[in-house]
Amino acid sequence: MSDLQVVGGIKKLNNQNYNSWSTCMMPYLQGQDLWEVANGNEVTSPEAEDTNGILRKWRIKAGKAMFALKTTVEEDVLEHIRVAKTTHEAWDTFVKMFSKKNDTKLQLLESELLSVSQRDMTILQYFHKVKLLCREISELDPEAHIGDTRVKRIIIHALKP
Repeated sequence: MSDLQVVGGIKKLNNQNYNSWSTCMMPYLQGQDLWEVANGNEVTSPEAEDTNGILRKWRIKAGKAMFALKTTVEEDVLEHIRVAKTTHEAWDTFVKMFSKKNDTKLQLLESELLSVSQRDMTILQYFHKVKLLCREISELDPEAHIGDTRVKRIIIHALKP
């Protein structure tokens, strides 16, 4: 039951939070010794059962990994992996869906970054908002890395007096 609570502590994957979801999900799977199933290093099951129960153990491991993925995604995202046969196939589907360079989203993020201002946010909230936007831009387009100097200029420019 404690495993469920840990998975339950990860905010469910939706169309906007892939990066934070995968950042939390990857170490969870590693900690549960399930990452090898998700990342593709243990994709195929052992051919036959042996006296040590290797096939049974692999099926249990694969089932736990798939359960962890399917219970930490929103219903509309679940539709994309509902028929996935392996955890690796499901993980790969998410990578392909959310890691694509999306020019429209990139332009929206850059526009939001240029227009962000402190308004009624605390300085800490404002700082985190700017850093989050910069990180999302960098993740969508690694070549569009925003340097520390530019981040500081953006932050200072839109601070309340």
